[in-house]
Amino acid sequence: MISTIKRRYTLDEYRAIEEKAEGRSEYRDGEIVPVLGRTLKHSRISGNILVYFTYALRDTQFEPINSDLRLWIPEYRRGVYPDVMVFDGEPQLNNERLDEVLNPLVIVEVLSPSTADYDRQNKFRIYRSIPSFSEYLLVEQDEPFVERYSKQTQGWLLSDCSGLERSISLESVGIELPMAEIYRGVAFE
Repeated sequence: MISTIKRRYTLDEYRAIEEKAEGRSEYRDGEIVPVLGRTLKHSRISGNILVYFTYALRDTQFEPINSDLRLWIPEYRRGVYPDVMVFDGEPQLNNERLDEVLNPLVIVEVLSPSTADYDRQNKFRIYRSIPSFSEYLLVEQDEPFVERYSKQTQGWLLSDCSGLERSISLESVGIELPMAEIYRGVAFE
């Protein structure tokens, strides 16, 4: 059996590589992990959510941001790219870096077959270390179904929503997110 030696990267090396890279990669405490390509459905769904948030949250203190901005999670030394984040007020920059933020209130991940387990388990555990984080949406691509986790005093409460006629209540930002808006333009088999 041949063993493979994985190279570990410093955070500065990762940031230098990421600034020049054509594609994006996550940083996982020394390991660089490429973010795989997205599907048309994935792009439509995340775009629909961002557009709806932008419209519904205009004239409030809340600001939605797309997946171009990296979320830095200091406790786990992770740099990740959530599909959509919402901030309460101005996003807090990581050491004045214009490409890394620290304080999302809401995080949305559109699930892919290759990332669904990671998004539900390890990534969610890592996100929970963020003090400002209070709502997490996991959005299915192949059926109108969304899991919503909301931070409670005793832990996290799971609720889900299915069907295009329903809406998801986002308590932290005070809006209803219609399932029909999430899946606008998405065809199901």
